Amino acid sequence: MVLRGGICVMAFLMALGGEFGAASAGREAQTAEKKGAHVVKAEFGKLTDGTAIEAYTLVNSAGASAKIITYGATLTELHVPDKSAKMGDVVLGFDNLEGYTTGPHPYFGATIGRYGNRIAKGKFTLNGKEYQLATNNAPNSLHGGPTGFDKRVWKAEPLESKDGAAVRFTYLSKDGEENYPGNLSVTVTYTLTNTNELKLQYTAITDKDTVVNLTNHSYFNLAGAGSGDMLKHVLYLNADNYTPVDSTLIPTGEIASVAGTPLDFRKPMAIGEHITEIKDIGGYDHNFVLNGEAGTLRLAARVTEPTTGREMEVWTTQPGVQFYSAIHVDGIKGKGGFTYSKYGALCLETQHYPDSPNKPNFPSTVLRPRAKFYSETIYKFSAK
Repeated sequence: MVLRGGICVMAFLMALGGEFGAASAGREAQTAEKKGAHVVKAEFGKLTDGTAIEAYTLVNSAGASAKIITYGATLTELHVPDKSAKMGDVVLGFDNLEGYTTGPHPYFGATIGRYGNRIAKGKFTLNGKEYQLATNNAPNSLHGGPTGFDKRVWKAEPLESKDGAAVRFTYLSKDGEENYPGNLSVTVTYTLTNTNELKLQYTAITDKDTVVNLTNHSYFNLAGAGSGDMLKHVLYLNADNYTPVDSTLIPTGEIASVAGTPLDFRKPMAIGEHITEIKDIGGYDHNFVLNGEAGTLRLAARVTEPTTGREMEVWTTQPGVQFYSAIHVDGIKGKGGFTYSKYGALCLETQHYPDSPNKPNFPSTVLRPRAKFYSETIYKFSAK
């Protein structure tokens, strides 16, 4: 997390009122449109209370596209070319709003907050006061609680961008929401560049000390969503270390080397090569400590799919990345009638480490007034 000082009071009050930028709602990116890039707005459905959910499809000049809905600022589709220039949707999700709102699902494509990943026993202490969160992943709190940012309705507006098509999503998380302190004004900007990069930029400001850990929970299968398992995907992780966990997946506080473990992806390796060696949880669900300086944009991971030739690089300013191998996805019917099963995709959730509010030796997730949270993650797609 990068904290940037100098946020004036007036700017904060404007943010609390929902004023997050100069671009007017509904205006497509004029500069991008000249290159062939554009934004298409459509209705995606309505909630039971009648609230309309909008979908914004970003199309770049190369013909790639990304669809994001205002429910959870959720990425529902991402079409990128393979080695034969054939477009394919590489993220898991649902065809309609009901898939996202009815019944549990594993956060397909969602923006996660106020705190991504787990907080031990749902408790943390800030400025001498203990906060008790919902333990929706007993005995711990997970991904911001039962009604986290993934289940909130965000506002959206297309933006001007010289790089491609872009849309900004904004949300005000009020003081006490899911028992987190402070009014937190959040933005997530999606940009699909004309060079097939999906860029996510996060900002947040608060009027009271709080904790923040924002991420995106997209599930990727570079052979195509619903095409089968991703065990032959080849993964490289730019991480010498990881954070070992207890039986409830809470970090012990240790920073351990990946050397000699099934978690050593410093040389590219098929994901299925050692996955059966992780017997306690049945696959990968681990936080990796990224090499390099947090706050600087650097390579976190590279994934290659040998059949289609698609390759995805993940670049981030965050200190860690959670590699999750969809071990709890089982029999979920998704887009196009496909059934998603265990190992059907992988997540690379750029983040601060789990349970950081309770681990003083981990990079801090505390955000204070007059400071600004900023992070950036880029998914770069190519084909060979």
